[in-house]
Amino acid sequence: MDSQVAINDVIRQFFTAFDNREGRIPIRENLNSLFAPGAIVATHSGSAPVICTVDEFARPRIELLCSGRLVNFFEWETHAETQVLGSLAIRRSRYAKSGQLEGRPYTGTGAKFFQMALMGGTWRIVALSWIDDVARPSSV
Repeated sequence: MDSQVAINDVIRQFFTAFDNREGRIPIRENLNSLFAPGAIVATHSGSAPVICTVDEFARPRIELLCSGRLVNFFEWETHAETQVLGSLAIRRSRYAKSGQLEGRPYTGTGAKFFQMALMGGTWRIVALSWIDDVARPSSV
């Protein structure tokens, strides 16, 4: 399979893993095949990045999506650039998200950076960093 096609499929599966529209139930195990053993996730949302394992990243999000507090949630890529150098790939994704959190609209945009490795003929995520765009107040 062409590397770009395979990488696109991994990224599509990543975003789909957190989709709870139409009664979908996010399942942690669906992420296992996407990540390399020992992969890390860095969240850049506070004063300092939070670096965690894939399980530490996924568990609270899946719990929220299954709790009924955040419904009709999904994320999707709005733009992507991928660079492949042999068994290394870097993908910069712009994304948007939408849902209802505790009955109110929940939307946003941001960037995700995926570092991937070709392992045993399959592309796996070895590191993921992401940051939401900061909402800016509208000017008067």
